[in-house]
Amino acid sequence: MPQPLLTLPDEDARRPQRRAARPPDVVAAITPHLYVPSRERPVRSKLRHLRADTRVLPHSHPWAQVAISTTGVIRMTVERGTYIVPPSRALWIPPGMEHAVTMVEDAELRTLYFYQAPGRCGPAVAAQDEAPWRQCRVLQVSELLRALVREMPCVPDDGPALDAAALRRESLLSALILEELRNATAVRLGVDLPRDKRLRHLCEAVLADPTRHDTLADWARDTGASPRTVARLFKQELGHTFTDWRQQVILAKAVALAAGRLPINQIAAELGYNSPSAFSAMVRRTVGMSPARFLGAQQDDLGRDHRGGS
Repeated sequence: MPQPLLTLPDEDARRPQRRAARPPDVVAAITPHLYVPSRERPVRSKLRHLRADTRVLPHSHPWAQVAISTTGVIRMTVERGTYIVPPSRALWIPPGMEHAVTMVEDAELRTLYFYQAPGRCGPAVAAQDEAPWRQCRVLQVSELLRALVREMPCVPDDGPALDAAALRRESLLSALILEELRNATAVRLGVDLPRDKRLRHLCEAVLADPTRHDTLADWARDTGASPRTVARLFKQELGHTFTDWRQQVILAKAVALAAGRLPINQIAAELGYNSPSAFSAMVRRTVGMSPARFLGAQQDDLGRDHRGGS
């Protein structure tokens, strides 16, 4: 289950910033049967360019998967959580876990499939080290890992066969990718989701546009439940108040926006704050540092050599 993010208090100085809506593209899983990993080819790579708001329907695989957006932000959703993944991050999904994908921005989506021996899970880790890999993990993407992924061949099984030299190169790249994944640092970039259908509907609406309403009563209007019932469900299912949970979403979006090197004033406006100073004051009160320092630290990690971590 994704671990909760820092929670931030509500701000009176926020107001919604509207975007023009457009109907989403809905597509099925993108030919996973043409990229099946095996003992001989333990890592397979797939590439597709998808526009913002494209949704890939829920699906699962008998192998593990890593999703990396080399450009643009994506959102991956599983049964009990959703993960906002900017280009500086990757998401590990264990075998058999149903997941859906939403393009938050136009994205170059690269998917890696990993062969998993029967009963095993992880990027070729020892059996005693498998536990963290049996759940979703958001991982930091090093510059080396990003380069390796871009070099992996993305030829489907119904395409031209790779020659011996290309297969040898793929094998070497695969070994380095597995090594980088084993040494990648896991980060908290997830938001819990409920089982209750009414609450799930509300949470999905907040994820789509967390600044659309200011009060729980407004958000609860379309659920068929009273604000009091919704407030109780939040505490029961997610262990948070609605205000705290929505701030998890806002913080996750701020981190994703910071990954695109947006200036603080643009991040503040994107999140519905009517001035950068109001956004800055809120972050200072909550985390004890400026937004530039707090959000910049998310990027500074990219250039460091992290080992392990969960």
